[in-house]
Amino acid sequence: MHPRTPTTHPTRRSRVRLRAAAVAAALGALLLAPLPAARQAEAAATLTNAGFESGAAGTATPAGWSTYSAAGQNAASFTEAGGHGGSYRLSHWSASAYKVETYQYLSGLTDGTYTLSAWVRSGGGQNAAYLALRNCGSAEQRTDLPVTSNGAWIRLVTSVRVTGGGCTVSINSDANAGNWLNVDDLTFTSGTTGLAVKGVDLSGLKKNEDLGGTYRTAAGVTGDPVTILKNAGATYGRLKVWVNPADGYNNKARVLATAQRIKAQGMKLLVDFHYSDVWADPGAQSKPAAWAGHSYSQLTTDVYNHTYDVLNALKAQGTTADMVQIGNEINTGMLWPEGSTSNWSQLGGLLKSGISAAKAVSSTTQIALHLAHGGDNTLYRTWFDNATAQGVSYDVIALSFYGYWHGALSALQTNLDDISARYGKKVMVVETAYPFRLDSKDSHENIIDLSSELISGYPASSAGQSAWLRDIMNVVEAVPNGRGLGVVYWEPAWTAVAGNGWDPTDPSSGNAWENQALFDYDNRLLPAASWLAHR
Repeated sequence: MHPRTPTTHPTRRSRVRLRAAAVAAALGALLLAPLPAARQAEAAATLTNAGFESGAAGTATPAGWSTYSAAGQNAASFTEAGGHGGSYRLSHWSASAYKVETYQYLSGLTDGTYTLSAWVRSGGGQNAAYLALRNCGSAEQRTDLPVTSNGAWIRLVTSVRVTGGGCTVSINSDANAGNWLNVDDLTFTSGTTGLAVKGVDLSGLKKNEDLGGTYRTAAGVTGDPVTILKNAGATYGRLKVWVNPADGYNNKARVLATAQRIKAQGMKLLVDFHYSDVWADPGAQSKPAAWAGHSYSQLTTDVYNHTYDVLNALKAQGTTADMVQIGNEINTGMLWPEGSTSNWSQLGGLLKSGISAAKAVSSTTQIALHLAHGGDNTLYRTWFDNATAQGVSYDVIALSFYGYWHGALSALQTNLDDISARYGKKVMVVETAYPFRLDSKDSHENIIDLSSELISGYPASSAGQSAWLRDIMNVVEAVPNGRGLGVVYWEPAWTAVAGNGWDPTDPSSGNAWENQALFDYDNRLLPAASWLAHR
């Protein structure tokens, strides 16, 4: 292990300091010389030494690359053993605060859109740590490095429009003493990236507003929250559907009303069927009261009729669903016990019934199947192998991924990469969120309210929430072959309003989620929402 991982090796740091002293004189002339605007290294149309394998460990300036530090800290950039795909990697680290850039200028490029891909890891704590594409004839593009754990690598991508035939590929650190990053196995190829779905789940919005909830822009101007989120960059609105909920919200009529608002903003609509009167998740898939005594055969008809009824009503009012979830977090099946995963032939039949109804209303509506625990590859392989064996047809694999429950970002990436290739499907994170503070605005304690529950490197702050959403989006965007569809932020408008608590049967129940909304305790839009416009 190197000094930039949880294991510290003082001897390695001493060796770095000795090497820094040895190369300082050689670097002096370079640092005093004027630097071209593009900071050009030896130019070529393809990346040279993209895996940092040329030269021995400890090379201060890898072959094909150049190093720049206005403060003369070039020695903070070096190669060392322990690469992602080969023997070596690029590292940024110093025992004192440093700013350094490792870069390579490419020329002779055909004008067009290019994508940089790189494997990275970082201990976090830097003022800035990012990949950049600059001097490309268009706006500079940056992708920040996430905080990684247990030595895991994460693949990042970023795209740029090249005009004029040249572009600089750049790795940057503005770091405090001891901060580190590793980069390896870069590629720079023709193509583009991006996310089609930058969504917000607005299921709780109508009740919140009816009970007095208000919303403001980041500048403090009161406005329609759907408009505010759309202007921040949201392209999709997600709405859950319950069959006959106790409080009358999230039923067909309320879904129709909010769907009109979403579509009026030019956003697309994702409808999330729970097939229940209350919350459905891996630990609870209770049948609606109206279906309680029904046989399996009757339940297949119930699922079809309910799905068709809601979606056809949406279509009739001009708000056809663009995507539909047949079930919510159905790791263990739905409509227990008949639709449990202990009886896959029946679960498959229920899923196919709902899918058939959705396609009967609109053949172009995308079908998503949604599980939680997005970092659990064994779960997803087992579940979707069974779905395939049952002949269940779908378009999108949707995942919930809350890092404080579901594991490391690297586990999410491994799962997304595997299942998108294994099943040939688009993938998306349909639920994620992160706290911007730990205390509660109402009397009900929050789900995440202790510092021990947080993810390392992501504080419960505006900056921590922003970094989490940014990094989740970056991981989904990096799924190969353009199969990373997007991310939906869960309940960003569910602020603390009396009467809108967790339990629809109990008006006095509190909200355990307000510290993970995208509106702060003064009802202002938080900075994390701006990431909806970045990809």
